[in-house]
Amino acid sequence: MKLDVKTMDNKPAGNITLADEVFGAALRSDIVARVVKWQLAKRRAGTHKVKSRSEVAMTTAKMFKQKGTGRARHGSAAVVQFRGGGVVHGPVVRDHGHALPKKVRQLGLRSALSSKAAEGKLLVVDNLASTGKSAGKTAKLRNQLTKLGADNALIVGGAELDTAFVNAARNIPLVDVLPQQGINVYDILRRDVLLLSKDAAAHLEERLK
Repeated sequence: MKLDVKTMDNKPAGNITLADEVFGAALRSDIVARVVKWQLAKRRAGTHKVKSRSEVAMTTAKMFKQKGTGRARHGSAAVVQFRGGGVVHGPVVRDHGHALPKKVRQLGLRSALSSKAAEGKLLVVDNLASTGKSAGKTAKLRNQLTKLGADNALIVGGAELDTAFVNAARNIPLVDVLPQQGINVYDILRRDVLLLSKDAAAHLEERLK
């Protein structure tokens, strides 16, 4: 697969050949769904908690005598049917994460990258470095992204991101910036356009071939 490479000013900067096994793979929506579910499960805090019968602050004395009242027999007031009692089978502190094989995760990432390429929403730029007097300015970067058609975009740079570029993108809505090692399926799908630097594209090819 051959794509045109542009500068951040939307000027031609040659072209690049991308591996079809990474950027031209078949779309596996089932695998993508599994990877997204795995990612979101790992993010959950799992700190939800309710008190059980043994944890509520309640007297352990028998509520009233066993016989002669005409009422149903009851012991502890901490049981679930009484106000202030414990909760049965309620949520507890736990880890929601689950295992997912590495090959499945890689297949999901290849599928997400390929879907962006198939939709024509994959852009490659020569580099993301900010230069000139207006380097690091949000207004300049917003105009550049508008010209590139990347108002709603995930931008992936090399192993080290340019600090001025990151600062400029920080205040732009619907724009996320990640280093190449942080690219993931969920962030690719939640943005309309995927904008890669040449370094990031080369890294993904090496990582996913």
